Amino acid sequence: MLKNKKTIIALLLIPQYLLVKLLSNFPEFVEQYYSNGLYPFISKTFRFILGWMPFSFGDLVYTLTIIYVVRWVLKNRKRLRQDTLHWFIDVFSAVSIFYCVFHLFWGLNYYRLPLYKSLYLESDYTSEQLVQVTKELIKKSNELHYSITKNDTIKVDLPFSKSEILKMTPVGYKNLKQVFSHLEYSPISIKKSLYSYPLTYMGFSGYLNPFTNEAQIDALIPSYKFPTTSSHEIAHQLGYAAENEANFIGCMAAINHDNIYFKYTGYTFGLRFCLNEIYRRDACLYEDIVSEVNKGILKNYKEIRDFWDAHQNPTEPVFKLFYGNFLKANKQDKGIESYSYVVALFVNYFRRSF
Repeated sequence: MLKNKKTIIALLLIPQYLLVKLLSNFPEFVEQYYSNGLYPFISKTFRFILGWMPFSFGDLVYTLTIIYVVRWVLKNRKRLRQDTLHWFIDVFSAVSIFYCVFHLFWGLNYYRLPLYKSLYLESDYTSEQLVQVTKELIKKSNELHYSITKNDTIKVDLPFSKSEILKMTPVGYKNLKQVFSHLEYSPISIKKSLYSYPLTYMGFSGYLNPFTNEAQIDALIPSYKFPTTSSHEIAHQLGYAAENEANFIGCMAAINHDNIYFKYTGYTFGLRFCLNEIYRRDACLYEDIVSEVNKGILKNYKEIRDFWDAHQNPTEPVFKLFYGNFLKANKQDKGIESYSYVVALFVNYFRRSF
C-alpha cells in the first residue's frame, strides 16, 4: 500500500509540471488569484509563526534535511543496484512533494505579471534617457553623501549594528506603501542566515527561504550593503520573485526610508546599476560620467568589490551557473544576468519622477 502511494505521488510530478507550465502562460491569472490572492495569506501566516524566532528556522530545517538525505543515501545505496525501480520511486516521490510545496508556498510568483506592466512603465529605454537619469542619480547621491560626511572623499560608514539595520528596514516599506499601496509588510521576518559563510563563498548576499518565508541575510557582508540587501529580500517575501523587480522595489524602499543612511544606500545602489550599464554601452562615456561621482561613493563601491574579491573561490562559478539556470527555468531568460535588467525599471520610473 505504501509503495502504491509513493508511486502515485511520484507520477503526480508530471501533471504538476504541466500545470505550472500552463499557468506560466497566464500571468494575469497568477497575478490576481495567486500573487494577490492566496500567496499574501501564506506569506503572512509563515511570518507570523516564525518571524519572532531570533534564529533562522528555515536554515535549521535545511540542516536537518541535508543530514537526513545523506543518511538515507548511505543507508539505501545497496538498493540502487538491487531494487532500482523502487529506489527511483522513493526519490521522485520526494521530488514531487518538494516541487508542489515550492510552487504553492512561493514559486508561482515567478509567473506573475511583470512589474513594468503593473506600474505602466515602458520596457525599454534609450542611451540618452539612461544618461539623463544617471546624472540625476549622481546629483542626489552626491548631495546625500556630502550631507553625511561633509567631505566628498570619505566613504560612508553606517553608525548602526547589522541587527539594528534589520529592525529599521521595514520603515522604508511603510513609507513606500503610500506610493505602492500593495506593498504592505507586516509581520516582520528578516534574519541573519546561519549559513552566512557558505553564502559568502557561493557569492550570494542573501536569499528567501521559499518554504518558511524567512528573509535570510548574509551576516558577513559590509554594513553598507545591509539596507538594500534586506529590502531586496523583503521584496521577495512580498511575492516579487524576479531579481530585477526585487532590486527595484528594494531600492525604492531604501530611498523612501526616513533615515538618511538608508536613502544614501538606496540612491547609490540604483546609481551603480546605471553606471554599469553605461560602461557596457560606452566605456569612454562612462569615464566622463563617473568623474562626477564623489570619490567617497566610489570608495563604498570599492569596499563591496574588495569584499567579494577576498572571498572568490573555484566553487563560486558553479553555484552561480546552477542559480542562473534555475532562473532561466523560471521565466527569467537571462538567468543571473537578469539582475541588471533593473536598469530599465530605474530609467523609466525615475525619468517620470525626476
